Amino acid sequence: MEARTVGDRKAQIVEALNALRTGHDYVFTTGGIGPTHDDITADAVATAFGVALPEHPEALAILERRYGAEFNAPRRRMARIPEGGILIANPVTDAPGFQIGNVFVMAGVPKIMTAMLEDVAPRLRTGAVVHARTVRVTGVGEGSVADLLTAAARASRDLSFGSYPFGAGTMGEIGTNLVVRGRDEQAVEAAGGALLAELEMAGIEAAVQAP
Repeated sequence: MEARTVGDRKAQIVEALNALRTGHDYVFTTGGIGPTHDDITADAVATAFGVALPEHPEALAILERRYGAEFNAPRRRMARIPEGGILIANPVTDAPGFQIGNVFVMAGVPKIMTAMLEDVAPRLRTGAVVHARTVRVTGVGEGSVADLLTAAARASRDLSFGSYPFGAGTMGEIGTNLVVRGRDEQAVEAAGGALLAELEMAGIEAAVQAP
């Protein structure tokens, strides 16, 4: 729903966290939980929630096992978890992230964050399944199909319609993927078929991609 990039400024991080965690179901942060002086995310999260930032016994044990004799003071900083926080497992480097309230704090390295999401996903509430169908248009840009897409969206207001162009500015194939989404699978199928028919009537090459 919203993404923000915030520098290593504690006040900015606190402000962003407090705004986002009150306005959204979940907040996911990445980066700033390492051993260096500019890794201040844990400090900022603790301040945002108004809690202390003690060493977490389990995090401390994990890091001690990981580093052994090389477990120095900078690495010990990674054991600091805001009071009330629940650890997020890190199968790549062991250094844990944490959850507090609806905020999930993870590493910034994409490979590590992806691995940590395996522990996060089961904690999230799930809603109704959203179905999607893609109508792939080739040979023309999205400007050529914009009116048809707008008309389809107006005809099926319970569904969402998106346009995702590809190939612009290259020597290869150009076109756009028109995506219909909704919770009613039959309505999504019908809207995708109707959109395809309208495109074909307009002489535009298109096909419904398999789900």
